[in-house]
Amino acid sequence: MVVKCTMSMSFFVIFASTVTIIVHGFPSTLDGPLNPVTAPLDPNLNPIAFDLPESDPSFIKPNSGFLPQQISVSLSYSFDSVWISWVTGEYQIGEEDSAPLDPNCVQSIVQYREFDVRSTINKNATGHSIVYNQQYLSENGLKNYTSGIIHHVQLTGLKPNTLYRYQCGDLSLSAMSKEYYFRTMPKSTSQNYPHRIVVAGDLGLTYNTSIVLTKILSNHPDLVVLIGGFSYADTYLANNTKLDCSSCHCDQNGTSSDCGSCYLGRETYQPRWDCWGRFMEPLTANVPTMMVAGEHEIEPQTDNNLTFAAYSSRFAFPSNESGSFSPLYYSFNAGGAHFIVLNSYTPYDNSSDQYIWLESDLSIINRSETPWVVATWSLPWYSTFKGHYREAESMRINLEDLLYSYRVDIIFNSQVDAYERSNRVYNYTLDQCGPVYITTGAGGAGKLETQHVDDPGNCPDPSQNYSCRSSGFNFSLEPVNNETCRVKQPEYSAYRESSFGFGMLEVKNETHALWSWNRNQDLYYLSADVIYIVRQPEMCPVCN
Repeated sequence: MVVKCTMSMSFFVIFASTVTIIVHGFPSTLDGPLNPVTAPLDPNLNPIAFDLPESDPSFIKPNSGFLPQQISVSLSYSFDSVWISWVTGEYQIGEEDSAPLDPNCVQSIVQYREFDVRSTINKNATGHSIVYNQQYLSENGLKNYTSGIIHHVQLTGLKPNTLYRYQCGDLSLSAMSKEYYFRTMPKSTSQNYPHRIVVAGDLGLTYNTSIVLTKILSNHPDLVVLIGGFSYADTYLANNTKLDCSSCHCDQNGTSSDCGSCYLGRETYQPRWDCWGRFMEPLTANVPTMMVAGEHEIEPQTDNNLTFAAYSSRFAFPSNESGSFSPLYYSFNAGGAHFIVLNSYTPYDNSSDQYIWLESDLSIINRSETPWVVATWSLPWYSTFKGHYREAESMRINLEDLLYSYRVDIIFNSQVDAYERSNRVYNYTLDQCGPVYITTGAGGAGKLETQHVDDPGNCPDPSQNYSCRSSGFNFSLEPVNNETCRVKQPEYSAYRESSFGFGMLEVKNETHALWSWNRNQDLYYLSADVIYIVRQPEMCPVCN
C-alpha cells in the first residue's frame, strides 16, 4: 500500500514491523546541492552520556571459564568466507611477570551447517588463539592486564546469501556455546546487495548505547559497520577511575592541557573491553560486524611503538585477503558494494604502506561487479562542528585526490559526537562527482557536540598546530575559499544535528541507495534525515 506523508518533512516513515510502507517524495542527491539545514537541539535531550556500571546484567560472565563469550562474526573479503571470534578464560591483572593463560590449553573449533538443511551433520573448522598484554608504567605502581584466550576461526566454502547456524568452543571440554546464526553476503554483482547495512560510530558503553543497540537489533540488519569508539577503555585509569575527557582539545603540541591524562597517561581499564564484548554479543554473534579503528583504540603502551593491541587482537579482519596485511586498513565486498577501511592514525602520505595499498585496491575494483565504493575511517574531513574541526586536514590533503579520481561514492566517519551529512563535495567545493560525506559519531558515548565552527565566537585559531594524534604532518589551517572564519553553515554541509543514533544504508540497485539517520528519541519506524544517494557513472567516470 502507499501511504501519504502528512508529518513534517524532516521525518519519514520507512518501515514498520511486518507491514511494508512505501513513502514517495524522498529527496535525492540529484535534487542537490540541497540548502544547508541545522536541526534544532531537542530541549528534552541530555547531551551527556552516562556509562553503564560493571554491575549491569549484560556484563555477566559465563559460569564456566572455558565457555565462549564475547562472540562475533566478521566478513572475509568475499561472500564465501567469514570469521568467528570469541574469548575463553578470565583476564588477569597482575605484575609484569604474571603468567598469561596458555592458548594451547583449549581448542578453537566451530561447528556449522546451513540453517534450512535437514541433515544434522555439522562441518567443523579449526583456527588459532592468542592472548595480549596491556602494559603500564611500573614506577606508577600499576598492574598490567593480560587478556583471556582470544580465538579466531575462518569458515570457508560458504554459499552466498545463505543462513547458517553455528556453535563455537572446545568439544573435548564440553565447552561449546549455544547456537547462533549468521547470513552470508550476496554474490558480488551489480544487482545483489545486503538489504540493510547499519553504520554507527562511538558507541561506548552507556545508557544511550543500550537504546542504540536495541534499535539496531529491531531493524534486523544484514551487516553492521562500527567506526571507532568501542569500549572507551582509554577514558578510564587502570584502577577503574573514570576520566572526564569530554572536553579534551589539542594544543599546539598535539596534546591536551585540560585533560592531559587522556592523552599522556598511557592508562586504560582493559576489562571495559570484556564488558563491551559481552554487551554487544546479541548483535555481533549473529550479524557480520566490521570494526574500524579510531582514536579511542590507539591505547599506547609503555613501549611507544605498541598501539591498537586490544583492537588488533580481539577482532578478525580480512587484511591478508585484501592484501593490506594490517588490521588498521583493509577492504571487503558486501554484494555489489566494495568497502574500504582506512585509518586516520597510521601514516597515509604517498610513500606510506597505507597509501600504496589504497591505490592498488582502488585500481583493481571491477565496477561492473561492485558499482558502489564506500570508504570509512574515524576522523572526518568535512565536519562543521567545533570539536575536531579540520584535525584530519593533512589526511584530506594526501588522500582526497585519489578517492575523488576513483569516484568513491560515500564516505563514513565518526569521532565527532554528532550527525552530519554533506552535499557532494571535493576540496571544499560543491562537485556533482564528489563523495557524500556522512559523520555518524553519536552512537551513545561521549558528550554530544552542540557547537558549530560557524557559531559566534568559535572561529578556529589559524596558527594552531593541528597534528593532534592524527598520524600526519604538523600544519596550520589555511583559509577555505578565502574564509578564515565561517559566518554561516557552509554550503557543502547539507544537514547536521546533535542527537544520539545510528545510520542505515539500503542499496536498491547499481545507482540508488537509501540513507537514513535514526535518532534515539524517535520511534523505530521514524528517521530524522532520509535521502536517496544516486550515482551518475556516465557523468562521473573513473579517472584512473
